[in-house]
Amino acid sequence: MTSLADTAIGTASAKIDFIYLSEPDMIRAGVTDMGACVDAMEDMFALLYAGDYRMAGSNSDSHGAMITFPESSPFPGMPLPTTDRRFMAMPAYLGGRFGTTGMKWYGSNIANRDRGLPRSILMFILNDTETGAPLALMSANLLSAYRTGSVPGVGARHLARADARVVGIVGPGVMARTSLSAFLVARPGIDTVKVKGRSRASLDQFLEWLRNAHPSITTVIEVDTVEEAVRGSDIVTICSSSEVGDPATYPTVQRDWVKPGAFLSMPAACNTDDGMDAPDVRKVLDSPGLYEAWASEVPVPAHAAIPIIGCKYMDLVAEGRLRAEDLEDLGAIVTGATPGRRTDDEIIVLSVGGLPVEDVAWGTTVYRNAIANGIGVTLNLWDSPALA
Repeated sequence: MTSLADTAIGTASAKIDFIYLSEPDMIRAGVTDMGACVDAMEDMFALLYAGDYRMAGSNSDSHGAMITFPESSPFPGMPLPTTDRRFMAMPAYLGGRFGTTGMKWYGSNIANRDRGLPRSILMFILNDTETGAPLALMSANLLSAYRTGSVPGVGARHLARADARVVGIVGPGVMARTSLSAFLVARPGIDTVKVKGRSRASLDQFLEWLRNAHPSITTVIEVDTVEEAVRGSDIVTICSSSEVGDPATYPTVQRDWVKPGAFLSMPAACNTDDGMDAPDVRKVLDSPGLYEAWASEVPVPAHAAIPIIGCKYMDLVAEGRLRAEDLEDLGAIVTGATPGRRTDDEIIVLSVGGLPVEDVAWGTTVYRNAIANGIGVTLNLWDSPALA
């Protein structure tokens, strides 16, 4: 395969090959290695904090560019906006040991589940940063799932109690599975899971996965309410999907339910009561710039449009109810610029919004594994460009 790294000015071949990695290829190349993924994300957060990255938007911190559909249209072929119906492009450059640029592209529609398909169908393209030439085109559902779950694992490594044993889960879907796998990388003493699901089918799927993937979990407790999932848990994660628009309908955590010393990972729609919004609860963002970008892109209250808890924090700052300096940066914690867990009793919330640089970090790692092990199908862009 020809890339900038293989050639020198004046001797470069114009031929460009790249590889295609199907989902089975991605698995063979290590996309489901959660320990390696957590380590890659830790390196990524250090680069993020140092500023060695670029994403979209005027502040180079945007989540991406999204196409949505109107409530009504005079065009008969235009889709209507079912839940989660959108197309999105998420580009980023990441420096350091990665040094690559890429973009995740996906279409999403919750009605896909009626067709036996995932809600979102994702692809990722990785490019040579110098030339822009493609390096790989990848199936990205697993790439995205594992990079999303690994961030809570980075959070748990620095912010959960070292003796954490009990995890409370609301929404036992893919995000909960990868988050739990990452929690176990960070805190291998976990042996108990409490789980709240919406349906018997989703619970049964989760329980079967848990038995096969993590036999070290010796106790599983099914619960009926968010409160039961939260009470007594050392780590809590809210991973359920929710209709967007009214934060009062999002799964809500009350301060009275939360155990002293708990770590709460919030990668999906959720809300908190006034007690959880108080200054003594530490509030950590995966990237402050991401939430600043969202705050500039959507009107206040942003939490109504983007149900991630960090968007609520930005609304509270806009209302004067929270100081911007009270929102901490996970990258600063990873690098040691800010302390991780300070006391056994402090409660810490991590808002996980999802960053395009995460896809680049994990996509680059998997791509290099594939190249080293001869995995994937080589495709040719051209031997010589027709319009050079």
